[in-house]
Amino acid sequence: MNKLKFLSVLVLGIFLISPGVKAIEIGDQIPAPNQKMKNVDGRELSLANIRGQHGTLVIFSCNSCPWVKAWQNRIVAIGNEYQNKGIGVVAINSNDPNVQSEDSFAQMQQVAKAEGYEFPYVVDVTSDVARAFDATRTPEAFLFNTDGKLVYHGTIDDDAHNPKQVEEHYLRNALDALLAGKEIPEPETKSLGCSIKFR
Repeated sequence: MNKLKFLSVLVLGIFLISPGVKAIEIGDQIPAPNQKMKNVDGRELSLANIRGQHGTLVIFSCNSCPWVKAWQNRIVAIGNEYQNKGIGVVAINSNDPNVQSEDSFAQMQQVAKAEGYEFPYVVDVTSDVARAFDATRTPEAFLFNTDGKLVYHGTIDDDAHNPKQVEEHYLRNALDALLAGKEIPEPETKSLGCSIKFR
């Protein structure tokens, strides 16, 4: 009986310390590269399709989050600018529109047009891509190099609500360093924003 109790405790202990979904870390490969997602123009795209000559920027976003709205102009400016410099750029909406109707595909199309997105804005209809990344926030940025390895993960900059008071342009700095072949000055920062409303 004592042996049985010991084995039960041992199995329970192993179960409790076994990792679940592991957050991707600097140096890890792009997760779920072949998962198809619907772009606002109706095309089915995967991260493998979107990869750029000089790297890939993935931003988990949505329509409803006030943090996304605060950073929206900067996100669009960064996406449009660096896509033209050979970075593959995509914004991914993994939110359940049943939680926030503003996050529907139709609203995504309206936002992309109104804000001037020149890069894909896709819907992750199962939230499986967000889970593969272990993304938790909107907005949350993941930058990968030409080998598909993560080189930056975190926030856009250090002041969402006051663009003129930004002192640290974390994402821009990472993109510029990547393009210049230099070490990323700050590869990880804390993502600030709304929680992803998983489907």
